[in-house]
Amino acid sequence: MPFLNIQEEVSLFYEVKGDLESSETIVFLNGVMASTNSWYQFLPTFERFNYKMLLHDFKGQLKSSKPQGPYSFEEHAKELKELMDFLKIKNASLIGTSYGGEVALKFAMKFPEYVKKMVIIDSVSELDEVLRFFIKGWIPLARKENGEEFFYGIMPSIYSDSYIRKNYKELEKRALATDKMPKEYFKGQIYLYETFLQDVYMTKELQKIKSPTLVICGEKDILKPLKFSQIIADNIPNSEFVIIPDCGHVVIFEKPEELVTLSLGFLLKNNSFKV
Repeated sequence: MPFLNIQEEVSLFYEVKGDLESSETIVFLNGVMASTNSWYQFLPTFERFNYKMLLHDFKGQLKSSKPQGPYSFEEHAKELKELMDFLKIKNASLIGTSYGGEVALKFAMKFPEYVKKMVIIDSVSELDEVLRFFIKGWIPLARKENGEEFFYGIMPSIYSDSYIRKNYKELEKRALATDKMPKEYFKGQIYLYETFLQDVYMTKELQKIKSPTLVICGEKDILKPLKFSQIIADNIPNSEFVIIPDCGHVVIFEKPEELVTLSLGFLLKNNSFKV
């Protein structure tokens, strides 16, 4: 398995998929609880359009190092830059969901020359008290290191009612899979939640982003509701905003086909080459 050692205590797990010779790269950026495999269902479609695809776990996530936290979004951005430099990727389009979208925003502010286009999914650039206490409530759940209890504790805040009703058996399987996570996973999660609570404030900097940006939000996202995506879209020049009906926070699982259509259409529309 490929890893890049950023520092003595930071090793990032990464994967490169698709057309390895392509000059067009997509970087997929994970939600906080996820890993690179969360994106696997999307890769075949993008591969048909000759994209190279880079996936990695942030430090603190499942397969990467979990040094003492909290971290900062700027650290995540700098580590992504180091990974892209290592792989000789000069620029890329970014698709980030939730925490990954927030890393994408910071990356586009710090390293605009590396960003062609962005798709930001169910992310925020600031907090309100409801969101703050959702995340604060996840920390004691993670400290228990009981994966099944942890999953059911956070489930109502990230999935829509209709998705839960239709997919409860599948969600039970995800709860059992979470129960098998190593204890280190939960330690990393706490560091990432603390990072989010302390450092996600970036609304005033959004105007620095010049790359074409598509902002997507699930209509029924109660964790990071529509108003936060509206703030992002209102403050990024040259942005577009789309609401996905009857969808909660985890668009990548609830509405994957719609997400592919929106993301791929946006990237191709803004591409520098013809397909």
